[in-house]
Amino acid sequence: MSITKHEELIGMRKVSEAVAYTLKEMRNYAKPGMTTKELDDFGAKILSGFGAKSAPYLTYGFPGWTCISVDNEFCHGIPSEKRILKGGDLVNIDVSAELDGFWSDNGGSFVLGEDINQHQKLVDASKEILQKAIRNIKGGIKISEVGYIMETEAKKRGFKVVKNLGGHGIGRSLHEQPDEIMNYKNRFDQRRFRKNSVVAIETFITTTSTYATELSDGWTMVGNKGGFMAQHEHTIVVTDGKPIILTEMNGIWN
Repeated sequence: MSITKHEELIGMRKVSEAVAYTLKEMRNYAKPGMTTKELDDFGAKILSGFGAKSAPYLTYGFPGWTCISVDNEFCHGIPSEKRILKGGDLVNIDVSAELDGFWSDNGGSFVLGEDINQHQKLVDASKEILQKAIRNIKGGIKISEVGYIMETEAKKRGFKVVKNLGGHGIGRSLHEQPDEIMNYKNRFDQRRFRKNSVVAIETFITTTSTYATELSDGWTMVGNKGGFMAQHEHTIVVTDGKPIILTEMNGIWN
């Protein structure tokens, strides 16, 4: 989507506020002993309070309102009454929604309680890499150059990136062009970011794996070589200078 009039920016701000606030409140609400289904139900209530509808449910019939992935699950984890959160878990929540014909997406990984399993370094790396990537996005910049920044920064910290997951255009549907905004430099990708376009930029930073594979439930993804992954995501508007971070209030950089 390209923002062509003020009403579109207002629409994108509204839906982005809904997903950002929901993500922030879900993160604050998560406690050891809680099921991921309880956490998802809590998020669903907040979204519906805004009048927003779950994007993965609307688009793909996903069996939950938000994606909640725990420990070795990389993404698209299905909320479950059987999955009980524990102190030290690496948790990822991804919240995307539709409101009045506009769509927005954001996500974040965090350590639940005390960092007894030493996941914080990975989480911090993912946050910092997203921040650096977004700072470098403006109209005319090659999409692959931002991927190069992500991969280089991950390597510097002793981590890897997932090669088959990426960010994407968004706005009038959940996934739009440009698709496959990857975390590495694809030298064949000559596309450039366009001023006024809306994109969801996300990191996929891992300890050991470089590909995500789907489990038999048809949704949950894990690493091809195991290990852990941290993901952070903002929906932004590309400008000539500093991007407008529509989901900034989620507080994932705090």
